[in-house]
Amino acid sequence: MIAVSVQNIKKNYGKTEALKGLSFEVEKGELFGIIGPDGAGKTSMFRILTTLLLADEGTALVDGFDTVSDYKEIRRRVGYMPGRFSLYPDLTVEENLSFFASVFGTTLREGYELIEDIYKQIEPFRTRHAGKLSGGMKQKLALSCALIHKPSVLFLDEPTTGVDPVSRKEFWRMLRRLQEQRMTILVSTPYMDEATLCDRIALMREGKFLTIDTPGRIVERFAEPLYAVSSADMSRLLSDLRRMPEVKSCYAFGNVHHVVVTQDASLSAIEDKLKSAGHTDTEIQPIRATVEDCFMRLNL
Repeated sequence: MIAVSVQNIKKNYGKTEALKGLSFEVEKGELFGIIGPDGAGKTSMFRILTTLLLADEGTALVDGFDTVSDYKEIRRRVGYMPGRFSLYPDLTVEENLSFFASVFGTTLREGYELIEDIYKQIEPFRTRHAGKLSGGMKQKLALSCALIHKPSVLFLDEPTTGVDPVSRKEFWRMLRRLQEQRMTILVSTPYMDEATLCDRIALMREGKFLTIDTPGRIVERFAEPLYAVSSADMSRLLSDLRRMPEVKSCYAFGNVHHVVVTQDASLSAIEDKLKSAGHTDTEIQPIRATVEDCFMRLNL
């Protein structure tokens, strides 16, 4: 069963094309990720799907309901956690939850079963003002408010941005527990490492999708030889590698450079050229591609 169906959605802001005819579908119970940098169009897409923004062209259905003509029904069915903390900072944890429950005609007690695992972690702070919570606790409160009315589809717009690594891992464990209850989840993120935690992903850049598939299949399609290269002078190494005809692409990746070479490239020839250029301490290791490598390759 299809939970979300998008056909040729376009959105412009003046002369800027934010969304360039996007089409995709999400199955019920799927955890679907939209992965891309800031400005890719992720937030615009989510706002259209949650009826907060009108598309210029195209159609979008959520649970079979049209985002324009059936917007009231969709708002009853979806949960939305925007990228920025948007709860009331002067209300306590408990007051925020009670308020959002009342908006949807329910109560904290009625929705408690779904948010129990999350709420238990913030319950000791239930009388604290939301604005004084830590980043991780704000995240849990925002998610609880998005779930309080038991939505069938949950939209999370960059939910882990600015959150510490431990809280990020904990957050994704919570999403998996929600998915086990057959909830459809769409999450956007700029973090490529989170892509592997989704059932399927769409790699997005400048208002369009580069590819949509499972993380595993996207990585499997990376066919070119890939190496991690380092030396004492990393800046000059990057420039020297990019000048080589057998190097198809080269980019910084942590404390090494990831280098994609042609199929017929000779590793010894590359090492000799680097040695001739003064890189006597070069280390070259063959590596397997990640989703981030695939994203970089698709951008060439």
